[in-house]
Amino acid sequence: MKPVDFLSSSTFRFILSYMALFAGSVLLLLGFIYWSTISFLSHQTDLSIKNEITWLSGIYRDHGLDGLVLTINERSLRHLNEEEYYSVVSPDSRLLAGNLPESFIPLLAKAGWKSIEFKSPDVANRIIHVRAKSIQLTGGEFLVVGRDTRQLVVSHQLIVPALLWGLMIMIILAILGGVVMSRSVLRHIERINLTVREIMAGDLTRRIPTRGSSDDFDQLACNLNDMLDEIEHLMEGIRHISNSVAHDLRTPLTRLRNQLEELRIKIGESSPHLQHVENSIQCADQLLGTFSALLRIARIEAGRQKPVMKIVELPLLLDDAKELYEAVAEDKHISITTNSSVPVSVLADRDLLFQAITNLLDNAIKYTQANGEIHLTTTYNGQCAEVRVADNGPGIPVQEREKVLHRFYRLEKSRSGKGNGLGLSLVAAVVKMHHGTLLLSDNNPGLKATMTFDAFTGL
Repeated sequence: MKPVDFLSSSTFRFILSYMALFAGSVLLLLGFIYWSTISFLSHQTDLSIKNEITWLSGIYRDHGLDGLVLTINERSLRHLNEEEYYSVVSPDSRLLAGNLPESFIPLLAKAGWKSIEFKSPDVANRIIHVRAKSIQLTGGEFLVVGRDTRQLVVSHQLIVPALLWGLMIMIILAILGGVVMSRSVLRHIERINLTVREIMAGDLTRRIPTRGSSDDFDQLACNLNDMLDEIEHLMEGIRHISNSVAHDLRTPLTRLRNQLEELRIKIGESSPHLQHVENSIQCADQLLGTFSALLRIARIEAGRQKPVMKIVELPLLLDDAKELYEAVAEDKHISITTNSSVPVSVLADRDLLFQAITNLLDNAIKYTQANGEIHLTTTYNGQCAEVRVADNGPGIPVQEREKVLHRFYRLEKSRSGKGNGLGLSLVAAVVKMHHGTLLLSDNNPGLKATMTFDAFTGL
């Protein structure tokens, strides 16, 4: 199983989602700050214009048009800060005073707010943006007061890039933080996954390490370890009971079978009870075979049966299995063929591997109908060696293929047929002990059992 990539982890996706939400919130906040700043500056400009109009209107009221023209000419000549603009337009659209261009007289001779743009007479290539308000005086003249909005433009040019850079820096820092946090979380998760994989491989004594920080991961590890302790205790109890029953019953069953053999000799072949005695011996043999298989699986799974690892040539092993079962297959008119043209070897316990192959072959013969075919094949892809036993029998439903590898599980729910449900369990235990894989698949029709091992290359 591959370690989780932090980019595809739920932690990183959660952090990205939070980052998107946070970025949206920051964007709204920065947008509000920008809107508030520009609105404040615009309001200050408008307020300045209104106050100036109020003051000039008072001069017009107290000193008449001449006083107003004189005041505006003085203020226009001073050109204060090059930001203040004035005009007085007569009712017949003549410019009486001010520093706004005459070309805008048609626009100025109308009451209301105006936006005026023109080239600066002093600075080349500079466009002046003026926000102005025009009011009509009691004599029919129009008074216009404007302010250069350069401050608004400069503020906009400063604020918008600053907000964008701030947003970009925030996103970059959020992504870096997400990567760091995801890697930290995934390190804890990977430790748990590593322990779980070792437990799934058969080492029930493994436990998830803790850091002693009493954080959420330590609490999760402690709870999982407590659960694993309980599972190990229950599993050991079940194994102990089944192994003890198998071991304790094997001796009296062996003694019973021997007594039945002696009884068969005593009554002779002419006895009418001979068939009953032979049936009893067959039942005893079946029970002994079941208990022997059960004990062998238990020894393999517990690691008490140490494998004798040798270089095993798979084509020769398949030929031996075919030779052993060929007579049984011929009785059912079933043909067994081998395809072992590829020379491939594995480092394995020959007896256990032979037992696994013969178990698969025995099952294939048992469930294949008369005139059926069984194919034994070995393949090699440069790294792995495969042993395949394929038949054209009824096969195993997809939903049952994992279950048949468990002890005593049988497709025949009535359990009236031959077998004890341990054959495939033994095969699975042998394959697992050799660090291989067992795959049951459809042969269309029939079943295809494939065992995969690391090939021996001699390196």
